[in-house]
Amino acid sequence: GDPSGKSDERNLLSVDVLRANVAGLNHQMRRFLDFDAGDNSAVMVNNFDWMQRFSYLDFLRDIGKNFPVNVMMAKDSVKSRLAGETGISYTEFSYMLLQAYDFVHLNAEHGCDLQIGGSDQWGNITAGIDLGRRMRGVQLYGLTCPLLTKSDGSKMGKTEQGAVWLSADRTSPYQFFQYWINVDDADAGNCLRMLTEVEREEVEALDAERASDPGRRSSQKRLAEELTRLVHGDEGLRAAQRATDIFFGAEISELSDQQLGQIFADVPSKELPRARLEGDGLNLIDALVESGLAKNKSDARRTIQQGGAYVNNRRAEALDHALRNADLASETVMVLRSGKKRYALLRFQ
Repeated sequence: GDPSGKSDERNLLSVDVLRANVAGLNHQMRRFLDFDAGDNSAVMVNNFDWMQRFSYLDFLRDIGKNFPVNVMMAKDSVKSRLAGETGISYTEFSYMLLQAYDFVHLNAEHGCDLQIGGSDQWGNITAGIDLGRRMRGVQLYGLTCPLLTKSDGSKMGKTEQGAVWLSADRTSPYQFFQYWINVDDADAGNCLRMLTEVEREEVEALDAERASDPGRRSSQKRLAEELTRLVHGDEGLRAAQRATDIFFGAEISELSDQQLGQIFADVPSKELPRARLEGDGLNLIDALVESGLAKNKSDARRTIQQGGAYVNNRRAEALDHALRNADLASETVMVLRSGKKRYALLRFQ
C-alpha cells in the first residue's frame, strides 16, 4: 500500500479480502458514477490485470531503471518514514513505481492524461508524469486537492470507533448521519462548501444563522442530510433520521435487531431467556435491576413511581407492569430507558 501519511507498515491482505474489496468498491462507486452511459460511461479497472503480467526482472528492467533512488528518497512520504522508528520496507518504498506505471498504462490504453488525487499523492502523481515522459515521450498532468481536515489540522473522517466508511456494513446510515451532525461549528461551513452542492447563498445564510444561534446546528443538519442522501440515498436518510428521533425519545417499533444494534451501539445490553416473556411475563422492576438501570428493586420502584421508566420509549407507570413478547421492539430486542438518557437493551434468545 501507499506509505503516504502512514507511520507504520500496512497489514498484508489475503487474496479473498482483496477480491471482496474490489467488488465493494465497484458497488460503492455506482452511487456516484454512471457505468452505463454509452461512450461517456465511467470505467473501473483493476491494476492487477496488467501488473500480474510482469516478472520481477522485467519490472526492474522496464520500470525500475527510470527511477533514480536519490529522487525517490527525496519524496516526503519516504523521508517521513525514514525519520521514524519503524522505517520503510522495500515493498512500500517501491509503491510509487506501481502507481507511476498505472498512470502510464492508463494513458496508453485509455487515453488518460490527467490524474487527480489528494495533496498527499503529489509525489506519486509526479512520478507517473516523469515516467510517462521517459517511457512514451508523452506529457501527462496531475491535479491535487487539499486533504479534508478539521479546524485543528487533524484529518476529518476519524472517530473514536475508527474511520467513517461509505459502506453501510462498516458505518451505518445512522452513524454516518450522526458523524456530520456532530461536526464542530468551525468546520460545518467548510464541509458544506467542499462536499455538497448546496448553493453559496444558502451556505452563507446558514453561516449567519450558526453565528447567531449555534445551538440550532442548522449547518450541521443540512450537511448531514445532504451527505447521507448522497451516500445512502433517500431511504438511508429516512432511516438515519428515524433512528435519531428514536434515540432522542420517539417511540420504538417495527425495527430489526440490526437497526437497533446500530442505533444503540454504545448502550449496555443483557441477554435473557425468551421463556421469561411467556406466562406472567418479566416484571419491569426485575428488568430494570437486571439491565443495570436500577441498583435494586427499591430503586426500580422509585423510578417507575416518578415516571422515569420507559419500555421502547413508552412510559410504564404501573409497578406490576410485565414485559411480554408483544413488547419486543424487534425480533429479539427490547429497549428500556430510565430518565431522559439512560438506555439498556434486553436481548431475548
